[in-house]
Amino acid sequence: MPDIKLACDIAEQVEAICDKHGNDPGELINILHEAQHLQGYLPEEMQRIIARKLDIPVSKVYGVVTFYTFFTMTPKGKHPISVCMGTACYVRGSEKLLDEFKRQLGIDVGETTPDGKFSLDCLRCVGACGLAPVVMIGEKVYGRLQAADIKKILEELE
Repeated sequence: MPDIKLACDIAEQVEAICDKHGNDPGELINILHEAQHLQGYLPEEMQRIIARKLDIPVSKVYGVVTFYTFFTMTPKGKHPISVCMGTACYVRGSEKLLDEFKRQLGIDVGETTPDGKFSLDCLRCVGACGLAPVVMIGEKVYGRLQAADIKKILEELE
């Protein structure tokens, strides 16, 4: 097993999260949610700590992390942007929104701005089809957007 490179306080917090859930493998998804909240993603070292504490193979932790789209192994920006590409949003212009975010931020899907402020991703459905097209920035949902709205939203987040 490679040396763990997480900051000591983060590693201790991950262990405490596991302990809080009784080191129960049945609580893996809840533990992963809480652990991801610490840094915004689940690096390999964090997954290894969780596997060790729950006494399960790292491959099981990795399998859950890679199966569910709400978990990520790559750092996200301070303001993670997710453009909905579900049917209703796509028909109502989400592709134009995505193109405008790419243009304004100078990044592509799956990337983070060099300053670490923004990351850009797509998702399949937010469940707010009546507000299409929809974008989520962090936990906030923006509905009925047009490409012209993007610049103002980004300025407010600066």
